[in-house]
Amino acid sequence: MSDAETKEGTAQDAKDEASPKTDETAALAPKADDAAAQAKPAYRPPYAFLVIVSAVTLVADLGTKHWAVKNLSDPFERREIIDGFLGLVLAHNPGGAWGLLQNESPAVRVPFFILVSIVAIGFIVSLYRKLAPDQTALRWGLPLVLGGALGNLVDRIRYRHVIDFIDMYTREGTWLDNFIERFTGPTRGGYHWPTYNIADIAIVAGVLLMAVDMFQSRKAEKKAEAAK
Repeated sequence: MSDAETKEGTAQDAKDEASPKTDETAALAPKADDAAAQAKPAYRPPYAFLVIVSAVTLVADLGTKHWAVKNLSDPFERREIIDGFLGLVLAHNPGGAWGLLQNESPAVRVPFFILVSIVAIGFIVSLYRKLAPDQTALRWGLPLVLGGALGNLVDRIRYRHVIDFIDMYTREGTWLDNFIERFTGPTRGGYHWPTYNIADIAIVAGVLLMAVDMFQSRKAEKKAEAAK
Protein backbone atom coordinates (compact mmCIF):
# COMPACT_ATOMS: atom_id res chain seq x y z
CA MET A 1 0.00 0.00 0.00
CA SER A 2 1.36 3.38 -0.96
CA ASP A 3 1.87 6.25 1.42
CA ALA A 4 -0.88 8.20 -0.39
CA GLU A 5 -3.38 5.41 0.13
CA THR A 6 -2.38 5.13 3.80
CA LYS A 7 -2.90 8.87 4.37
CA GLU A 8 -6.24 8.76 2.56
CA GLY A 9 -7.41 5.86 4.73
CA THR A 10 -6.33 7.63 7.91
CA ALA A 11 -8.20 10.80 6.92
CA GLN A 12 -11.34 8.79 6.16
CA ASP A 13 -11.14 7.07 9.57
CA ALA A 14 -10.78 10.43 11.31
CA LYS A 15 -13.79 11.76 9.40
CA ASP A 16 -15.86 8.73 10.37
CA GLU A 17 -14.92 9.17 14.03
CA ALA A 18 -15.90 12.83 13.95
CA SER A 19 -19.24 12.18 12.23
CA PRO A 20 -21.10 10.81 15.28
CA LYS A 21 -20.10 13.86 17.33
CA THR A 22 -21.20 16.14 14.52
CA ASP A 23 -24.52 14.33 14.23
CA GLU A 24 -24.98 14.48 18.01
CA THR A 25 -24.31 18.22 18.05
CA ALA A 26 -26.77 18.71 15.20
CA ALA A 27 -29.38 16.73 17.10
CA LEU A 28 -28.93 18.90 20.19
CA ALA A 29 -29.15 22.15 18.24
CA PRO A 30 -32.94 22.08 17.70
CA LYS A 31 -33.46 21.40 21.42
CA ALA A 32 -31.32 24.41 22.29
CA ASP A 33 -33.33 26.53 19.85
CA ASP A 34 -36.60 25.31 21.40
CA ALA A 35 -35.35 26.14 24.90
CA ALA A 36 -34.35 29.62 23.78
CA ALA A 37 -37.77 30.13 22.22
CA GLN A 38 -39.51 29.04 25.40
CA ALA A 39 -37.33 31.24 27.64
CA LYS A 40 -39.57 34.30 27.34
CA PRO A 41 -38.79 37.39 29.42
CA ALA A 42 -40.56 37.56 32.79
CA TYR A 43 -43.89 39.41 32.77
CA ARG A 44 -43.73 42.92 34.14
CA PRO A 45 -47.05 44.52 35.08
CA PRO A 46 -47.61 48.00 33.61
CA TYR A 47 -46.62 50.38 36.39
CA ALA A 48 -47.96 53.29 34.34
CA PHE A 49 -51.42 51.77 34.75
CA LEU A 50 -50.96 51.60 38.53
CA VAL A 51 -49.86 55.23 38.66
CA ILE A 52 -52.59 56.56 36.36
CA VAL A 53 -55.55 54.78 37.99
CA SER A 54 -54.41 55.57 41.53
CA ALA A 55 -53.67 59.20 40.56
CA VAL A 56 -57.10 59.66 38.96
CA THR A 57 -58.70 58.17 42.08
CA LEU A 58 -56.66 60.45 44.33
CA VAL A 59 -57.48 63.59 42.34
CA ALA A 60 -61.19 62.71 42.24
CA ASP A 61 -61.20 62.14 46.00
CA LEU A 62 -59.32 65.31 46.96
CA GLY A 63 -61.25 67.40 44.44
CA THR A 64 -64.66 66.34 45.72
CA LYS A 65 -63.53 66.83 49.33
CA HIS A 66 -62.40 70.35 48.47
CA TRP A 67 -65.79 71.03 46.91
CA ALA A 68 -67.56 69.68 50.00
CA VAL A 69 -65.56 71.90 52.35
CA LYS A 70 -66.31 74.97 50.22
CA ASN A 71 -70.01 74.30 49.67
CA LEU A 72 -71.23 72.32 52.67
CA SER A 73 -69.51 74.08 55.56
CA ASP A 74 -72.54 76.02 56.82
CA PRO A 75 -74.13 74.49 59.94
CA PHE A 76 -76.69 71.84 59.05
CA GLU A 77 -76.03 72.44 55.33
CA ARG A 78 -77.43 69.51 53.39
CA ARG A 79 -78.14 68.83 49.74
CA GLU A 80 -80.54 66.10 48.76
CA ILE A 81 -79.59 64.04 45.71
CA ILE A 82 -82.24 61.32 45.97
CA ASP A 83 -84.94 62.26 48.44
CA GLY A 84 -85.23 59.71 51.22
CA PHE A 85 -82.06 57.88 50.23
CA LEU A 86 -78.97 59.93 49.29
CA GLY A 87 -77.69 63.36 50.28
CA LEU A 88 -74.54 65.41 50.76
CA VAL A 89 -73.49 66.67 54.18
CA LEU A 90 -70.04 67.60 55.49
CA ALA A 91 -68.64 65.40 58.26
CA HIS A 92 -65.24 65.09 59.93
CA ASN A 93 -64.33 61.52 60.82
CA PRO A 94 -61.42 61.33 63.29
CA GLY A 95 -61.54 57.53 63.34
CA GLY A 96 -61.57 54.76 60.79
CA ALA A 97 -64.44 52.93 59.13
CA TRP A 98 -67.61 52.94 61.25
CA GLY A 99 -65.92 55.31 63.72
CA LEU A 100 -63.07 52.96 64.64
CA LEU A 101 -60.88 54.54 67.38
CA GLN A 102 -62.68 57.87 67.07
CA ASN A 103 -62.71 58.28 70.86
CA GLU A 104 -58.95 57.75 71.20
CA SER A 105 -56.65 60.73 71.67
CA PRO A 106 -55.08 62.21 68.51
CA ALA A 107 -51.63 61.27 69.84
CA VAL A 108 -52.62 57.60 69.50
CA ARG A 109 -55.18 57.67 66.70
CA VAL A 110 -53.38 59.73 64.05
CA PRO A 111 -50.01 57.88 64.11
CA PHE A 112 -51.85 54.55 64.14
CA PHE A 113 -53.88 55.26 61.01
CA ILE A 114 -50.89 56.82 59.22
CA LEU A 115 -48.81 53.72 59.96
CA VAL A 116 -51.60 51.41 58.81
CA SER A 117 -51.96 53.41 55.59
CA ILE A 118 -48.23 53.27 54.85
CA VAL A 119 -48.10 49.51 55.46
CA ALA A 120 -51.16 49.02 53.22
CA ILE A 121 -49.58 51.09 50.43
CA GLY A 122 -46.36 49.07 50.62
CA PHE A 123 -48.34 45.82 50.52
CA ILE A 124 -50.34 46.96 47.49
CA VAL A 125 -47.22 47.92 45.51
CA SER A 126 -45.44 44.65 46.36
CA LEU A 127 -48.53 42.65 45.38
CA TYR A 128 -48.83 44.53 42.09
CA ARG A 129 -45.26 43.54 41.20
CA LYS A 130 -46.30 39.87 41.31
CA LEU A 131 -49.28 40.23 38.97
CA ALA A 132 -49.83 37.60 36.30
CA PRO A 133 -50.96 38.65 32.80
CA ASP A 134 -54.46 37.21 33.29
CA GLN A 135 -55.20 38.87 36.66
CA THR A 136 -57.38 41.66 35.25
CA ALA A 137 -59.55 42.08 38.34
CA LEU A 138 -56.54 42.45 40.61
CA ARG A 139 -54.85 44.81 38.14
CA TRP A 140 -57.79 47.21 38.59
CA GLY A 141 -58.43 46.52 42.26
CA LEU A 142 -54.97 47.34 43.58
CA PRO A 143 -54.65 50.87 42.12
CA LEU A 144 -58.18 51.70 43.28
CA VAL A 145 -57.31 50.71 46.84
CA LEU A 146 -53.99 52.56 46.55
CA GLY A 147 -55.64 55.78 45.37
CA GLY A 148 -58.27 55.60 48.10
CA ALA A 149 -55.69 54.92 50.80
CA LEU A 150 -53.61 57.87 49.63
CA GLY A 151 -56.65 60.15 49.65
CA ASN A 152 -57.54 59.40 53.25
CA LEU A 153 -53.87 59.50 54.25
CA VAL A 154 -53.58 63.06 52.91
CA ASP A 155 -56.57 64.04 55.08
CA ARG A 156 -55.09 62.52 58.22
CA ILE A 157 -51.79 64.32 57.67
CA ARG A 158 -53.38 67.69 56.83
CA TYR A 159 -56.43 67.77 59.10
CA ARG A 160 -55.93 64.89 61.58
CA HIS A 161 -59.33 63.62 60.42
CA VAL A 162 -60.96 62.37 57.21
CA ILE A 163 -63.46 64.49 55.31
CA ASP A 164 -66.69 62.63 54.49
CA PHE A 165 -69.70 64.05 52.69
CA ILE A 166 -71.77 61.28 51.03
CA ASP A 167 -74.74 60.40 53.23
CA MET A 168 -77.03 57.41 52.62
CA TYR A 169 -80.12 56.87 54.71
CA THR A 170 -83.67 55.54 54.73
CA ARG A 171 -86.83 57.08 56.07
CA GLU A 172 -88.82 55.17 58.62
CA GLY A 173 -91.61 53.11 57.15
CA THR A 174 -90.30 52.98 53.58
CA TRP A 175 -89.87 49.61 51.86
CA LEU A 176 -86.08 49.92 52.03
CA ASP A 177 -86.17 50.73 55.73
CA ASN A 178 -88.46 47.76 56.38
CA PHE A 179 -86.11 45.52 54.40
CA ILE A 180 -83.06 46.65 56.41
CA GLU A 181 -84.93 46.13 59.68
CA ARG A 182 -85.11 42.42 58.89
CA PHE A 183 -81.34 42.24 59.41
CA THR A 184 -80.65 45.05 61.90
CA GLY A 185 -83.80 45.23 63.98
CA PRO A 186 -85.79 48.46 64.52
CA THR A 187 -84.02 51.42 62.91
CA ARG A 188 -85.76 54.07 65.07
CA GLY A 189 -86.46 56.82 62.61
CA GLY A 190 -84.81 55.20 59.64
CA TYR A 191 -81.45 53.65 58.90
CA HIS A 192 -78.37 55.85 58.53
CA TRP A 193 -75.28 54.52 56.79
CA PRO A 194 -71.94 55.96 57.99
CA THR A 195 -70.99 59.01 55.91
CA TYR A 196 -68.24 58.28 53.40
CA ASN A 197 -66.23 59.74 50.50
CA ILE A 198 -64.82 58.88 47.07
CA ALA A 199 -61.74 57.28 48.62
CA ASP A 200 -63.96 54.88 50.58
CA ILE A 201 -65.86 53.96 47.41
CA ALA A 202 -62.58 53.24 45.60
CA ILE A 203 -61.29 51.12 48.48
CA VAL A 204 -64.48 49.06 48.68
CA ALA A 205 -64.56 48.57 44.89
CA GLY A 206 -60.89 47.58 44.91
CA VAL A 207 -61.36 45.08 47.72
CA LEU A 208 -64.31 43.52 45.88
CA LEU A 209 -62.16 43.16 42.75
CA MET A 210 -59.43 41.54 44.86
CA ALA A 211 -62.02 39.09 46.15
CA VAL A 212 -63.07 38.33 42.56
CA ASP A 213 -59.44 37.63 41.67
CA MET A 214 -59.11 35.30 44.66
CA PHE A 215 -62.23 33.42 43.58
CA GLN A 216 -60.97 33.13 40.00
CA SER A 217 -57.55 31.90 41.16
CA ARG A 218 -59.07 29.19 43.34
CA LYS A 219 -61.37 28.14 40.53
CA ALA A 220 -58.40 27.86 38.15
CA GLU A 221 -56.44 25.82 40.72
CA LYS A 222 -59.31 23.37 41.16
CA LYS A 223 -59.67 23.06 37.39
CA ALA A 224 -55.94 22.35 37.04
CA GLU A 225 -56.05 19.71 39.78
CA ALA A 226 -59.05 18.03 38.16
CA ALA A 227 -57.21 17.90 34.83
CA LYS A 228 -54.30 15.93 36.32
